[in-house]
Amino acid sequence: CIKACPEQPEHKVLGLLDGRAHLVSPTDCIGHGACKTACPVNAITLVFGTERRGIDIPVLTPRFETSVPGIFVAGELGGMGLIRNSLEQGRQAVEAIRADRRGNGKALDLVIVGAGPAGFSASLTALSRKMKCVTLEQEALGGTVFQYPRGKVVMTSPATLPLIGKMRFREASKEQLLAFWQEAERKSGVKINYRERVETIDREGEGFLVRSNGGEYRAHSVLLSIGRRGTPRKLGVPGEQLPKVVYRLIDPQQYSGQQVLVVGGGDSALEAAASIAELGNTYVLLSHRGEAFDRAKPKNRARVDAAVRAKRLEVLLKSKVKQITDAAVAIDCDGKLREFANQAVIVNIGGVLPTDFLKRVGIHVETKYGTA
Repeated sequence: CIKACPEQPEHKVLGLLDGRAHLVSPTDCIGHGACKTACPVNAITLVFGTERRGIDIPVLTPRFETSVPGIFVAGELGGMGLIRNSLEQGRQAVEAIRADRRGNGKALDLVIVGAGPAGFSASLTALSRKMKCVTLEQEALGGTVFQYPRGKVVMTSPATLPLIGKMRFREASKEQLLAFWQEAERKSGVKINYRERVETIDREGEGFLVRSNGGEYRAHSVLLSIGRRGTPRKLGVPGEQLPKVVYRLIDPQQYSGQQVLVVGGGDSALEAAASIAELGNTYVLLSHRGEAFDRAKPKNRARVDAAVRAKRLEVLLKSKVKQITDAAVAIDCDGKLREFANQAVIVNIGGVLPTDFLKRVGIHVETKYGTA
């Protein structure tokens, strides 16, 4: 099992202790799954999601290839959202594609969809290997990182970018990280087609025809690094279409002096609620359907607790939003309907995996359940 891990020996993910394989450095695991395949007694389980909340994951080989030969997935879409892991997956996926590269006339070697950490690393790798490649990004460089709130602190680990070298950040603001990547983009000369959204991917002979809102591309292989949060999950309640309802926090200052409802129980929701409450002249409600913030980092839970003690934030556990109006919100709080004055609503309940798109392409997706 240890020898099967593609990260060995550079990263000691698994180690032999008392004659048994143990997870030595879990943060270096980037989800190849080769150890599970190699284990002779089926003792290794890859875990995504929790007991109660499954997570949709495309089925991948250890080379990051999907059930459709020639289409690969790297980064958050494959269940590995850490920045260092995404960077490394992007690089390794392109190396696997390069190993299979065959001459195909005027066709590209590769179309990369998405320019988040995985897609950007993949683009640099393809450039360094002199592959014929185009990268399509519907928004801006950084993907999910670009969508983070202003000033958000990003935790990562040192990583190596092709053509650029070591990225030594362990903790950086969103702006610092994006500035580093933008400088890497400038120095390397890598070309990325921004504001170009992929619409269809169809098999054509031994390769693929990729259609976007900007053109058509024929390629031997396709790498999807599109993340999981492109389409926000909605509440599905009356009034959600009002202009005051948004699905991500950009700048806490825009809510100065307002009564704000934040919905969600993950890190994004807690960070949004705490950031707005810390302005000092706002009042924030944080509504979560669960009994505790068990998916959030201790640091974010501590920020929320501090805002509650300062009476700038009220937490509503076991609660569900029932209706949103121009001036108020109605919330079911553990069976009791309450109404609160409100000027703004931020919904942070995750994103919808582009399952329909993946299925149209022919990619097999499984819902994975781990342990709570």
